[in-house]
Amino acid sequence: MGFWEGFWLITGVHLLAAATPGADFLMASQHTLRYGKKAGLWCVSGIALALGIHIAYSIAGLAVVIANSAHILWGIKILGAMYLSYLGWQGLRSHYTGAVSLDDKKEAKISARKSFSMGFMCNLFNPKAPIYFIALFTSVISPLLPTYQLVIYGIWMVILQWLWFAFVVFMLSVPKINRQFQKFSYWLDRIFGLVLIMLAIKILLF
Repeated sequence: MGFWEGFWLITGVHLLAAATPGADFLMASQHTLRYGKKAGLWCVSGIALALGIHIAYSIAGLAVVIANSAHILWGIKILGAMYLSYLGWQGLRSHYTGAVSLDDKKEAKISARKSFSMGFMCNLFNPKAPIYFIALFTSVISPLLPTYQLVIYGIWMVILQWLWFAFVVFMLSVPKINRQFQKFSYWLDRIFGLVLIMLAIKILLF
């Protein structure tokens, strides 16, 4: 596979994967609606960095090892499902606290470090991520490609991930759109929480 052929293949596949609603999408959306644009961007930066870790161990060849170990895969599923269930429970416990202004002062109610770590942990413990990269680096991308080429692809996927979720954050930060969501934000938290718990159950059962 030529460099550019692989580049555009990776671009298409990863954009589709990033745009598919999942735990990362829910986390970025919920965080932006609850705390504002700046917090949302810190959150998606954490998501992108955690994605880089999944890519790094895949490039190092661990994706093949994980793919051939049922015990490791099952362990990843259990840890991921537990973390998603925890996030879901937090969402279900949400209660009405009043609309959140887009004012920067109100956005400061959560630290950048906290926002970043929440996004980072969400992606790091999302069991769909290692399973996705196992498939990507064993089926779509040949592990025999030159390391520099795999690294470039990996960096590009991190950039794509950040750009997509940053777009989501900016869209939810548009005042008119944000006001509409704020009217029932705590119900959205509960819906997001329920969906995350359902995702956790699905991961364990399939």
